[in-house]
Amino acid sequence: MNQKNILKFLRQVATHNNREWFQEHKSDYEAARAEFERGVQQAIERIMTFDPEIAHVQVKDCTYRFYRDTRFSADKSPYKNHFGAYINAKSKKALRGGYYLHFEPDHYLLAIGNYWLPTNILTSCRHEIMGNTAEWLRCVESPEFLQYFGSDASSSTQEPTNIDSWDQPQGFGLSKLKTCPAGFPKDSELVRYLRLKDYCCWHAVSDSFFEGDAWLDEMERMFRAAKPMMDFMNSVIDDYE
Repeated sequence: MNQKNILKFLRQVATHNNREWFQEHKSDYEAARAEFERGVQQAIERIMTFDPEIAHVQVKDCTYRFYRDTRFSADKSPYKNHFGAYINAKSKKALRGGYYLHFEPDHYLLAIGNYWLPTNILTSCRHEIMGNTAEWLRCVESPEFLQYFGSDASSSTQEPTNIDSWDQPQGFGLSKLKTCPAGFPKDSELVRYLRLKDYCCWHAVSDSFFEGDAWLDEMERMFRAAKPMMDFMNSVIDDYE
């Protein structure tokens, strides 16, 4: 994958985010988009070697429109400043967890898990954590998981705070409740996990990470490290879909 061409285009469109410039440089967009989609295809082919559930997924199933919906936004920029792909066995809009690639200048990252859950499903996931604690801790406190997705907030000896966000180098849980959810023991060792409002983990990478093909090996290591966590949650979520 020619990551340099993708990065060059994304930097340019961030500076010249208007229809006139875009029309003049549409061939640059199409070339960058083609390179990105080639990378997504490579990712799918690699992920299916350890997650055969996504074997049927095609590139068009997991990529997004580059044009922004500005109807309800104060920002009227017509184009996004990133490419993203969500590789999910049941579709981009599914509740179950999947694999996400995010290409944005100075903000490239890989993520895995789910990004939002309705309250009833989230409650079921929390009950599953309480009922299968040993299995859950094996998923999220393994050396491999902590290497790529651990943070101070996920430390077993430290109460979590709201520091985790896409702006952090790595982490687990994009949003959290301020206190333990109602109906769960406040003194539980699992409070830091019960407070999570999503089960998404992410790891930021450099702007040059996706250049060439060597990134596939590192991507595989990251996703393999987090897949047990995702499978644990999907076993609950799939009952609702």
